[in-house]
Amino acid sequence: MLRARDPLPQCPLDHDLKPIVERALAAIGREYPSHIQHVMLGDADARPPRELTPAFFGAFDWHSAVHGHWCVVRGLACGIDGPLAARAVTALDRSFTPERIAGEVRYADAPERAGFERPYGLAWLLQLAAELRESASPRAYGWHDALRPLESLALRRLTEWLPRLKWPIRSGEHSQSAFALGLALDAARTAGALDAERLIVTRTLDLYGADVAAPADYEPSGHDFLSPALGEADLMRRVMEPDAFAAWLWRFLPHPASDAARRWLTPVETSDRSDGKLAHLDGLNLSRAWMLEGIASVLPGDDGRAAALREAAARHLEAGVTAAQETSHYAGTHWLGSFAMYALTRRGIPRAPGEATYGRPCIASVAAAGPGAGAAGAREPREAP
Repeated sequence: MLRARDPLPQCPLDHDLKPIVERALAAIGREYPSHIQHVMLGDADARPPRELTPAFFGAFDWHSAVHGHWCVVRGLACGIDGPLAARAVTALDRSFTPERIAGEVRYADAPERAGFERPYGLAWLLQLAAELRESASPRAYGWHDALRPLESLALRRLTEWLPRLKWPIRSGEHSQSAFALGLALDAARTAGALDAERLIVTRTLDLYGADVAAPADYEPSGHDFLSPALGEADLMRRVMEPDAFAAWLWRFLPHPASDAARRWLTPVETSDRSDGKLAHLDGLNLSRAWMLEGIASVLPGDDGRAAALREAAARHLEAGVTAAQETSHYAGTHWLGSFAMYALTRRGIPRAPGEATYGRPCIASVAAAGPGAGAAGAREPREAP
């Protein structure tokens, strides 16, 4: 029987998640408009989205469909009920069938698509699988069984790519390596996938461990929905002991009381929510919020700078949730809800100081653990893909 590690995720008591789930359901069920990045080898490859990717064809693009499904699953885990919950279950039953997921695997596993949705979409797919693994619902067991072949492909694609990545990708958009590795690491820990966990931890330290003096003055770029500096720090807090991370962090980020940090950690505004790229800035407020909160959550109790980070996180969360509620254009409504759900339900944030995000050791030495090392908190009988 599928067992949840906790009765419910860390869900907000003062925020109604139903409108977020409503928007996610509307988006994942809407095939057009659609933005497809699609390698074509001939006329036969010119097909509608529902035929190319039969589970994740809505919400404008593949990765938004994936994290839109995650948003719905997360909403169910947080206790949404009534007719909305019934609609959510119906939608998930429709997507998570062996036949539809087999179609996804056929599409993504084609040799010409080796870089398909790498790393952002693949990482969100692993996060979706992690959410299903943690669900207390027996129905989620069947959904996850259907998804497992695609989960295995996503994990394989990322772990084959990561050893070949010589330098980090410091973008504020989909290609950012730090954000994707954070999602993937959390998912690997949920699955008890120790080889993938060791690889991600090792490569994280290789890519980012020596970094100092992040150029915060250069943020944000005009199309950012992720902070390169905070994304990196939010990843590093997952792989280091709290004291070691605190020392690394203050070599890397400006002091939160400095003029540079105050300017950098001020919520941003978008100038045009109908422009898909400019609308990214509304998501930047939300991702900054959860990254700042995640960073502060693992700092030692006597580190006074944590309070400034939490205060900045609260301001960003308020701005981001307001934007997600106010925007009416599809450029934002098809994806912002997922970011709001992630921030409001504190996904990816430890439940206690010093605890790993998903109940696994957050210590860098896990990379050197020998074969057969335990997977504390791994959910049975859901073995790793």
